Amino acid sequence: MDRLILFRHGKAEAESVSGDDFDRPLAPRGARESAEMAETLAGLGMVPDLALVSPATRARETWEAARAVFPAAATQLEPELYNADPGAVLQAALAAGDGCRTLIVVGHNPGLQELTVRLLQEGSAPPALVARAQRQFPTAAISVFLIDDNGRPAFDGLFFPERGG
Repeated sequence: MDRLILFRHGKAEAESVSGDDFDRPLAPRGARESAEMAETLAGLGMVPDLALVSPATRARETWEAARAVFPAAATQLEPELYNADPGAVLQAALAAGDGCRTLIVVGHNPGLQELTVRLLQEGSAPPALVARAQRQFPTAAISVFLIDDNGRPAFDGLFFPERGG
């Protein structure tokens, strides 16, 4: 894997019909922002070959909104991504990343935010950037890292959805 993209699911509804957190769907804003964020990535040439997606409804719906921009990307549901800690997210990415150039992981906080901060620190990103990622990693946020042949990360982008006020 040459590039790793971490994509936090879009804004979800507060409740699900079942009452289970796993089943919470995207809110309309979440679907819109997920599609917009995918367009941002595509516009920068950051097109995934493979998507690892949490099977939670909001993560699957985030990928469905984004996938319209990435129709050639393969999709793999990964049960261990649901509420995974940063180490589990990274392990899943490394295991699946062999043989693909760009991998996108669609998952949840706090795992994605914590992994973003960790990779920024490992990649010697500027302290202001690390602090920004520590302060916020909102729904539909994306972090991007180039991964060298030794598995070392280098910052390649941090993107937040535009929210009109």
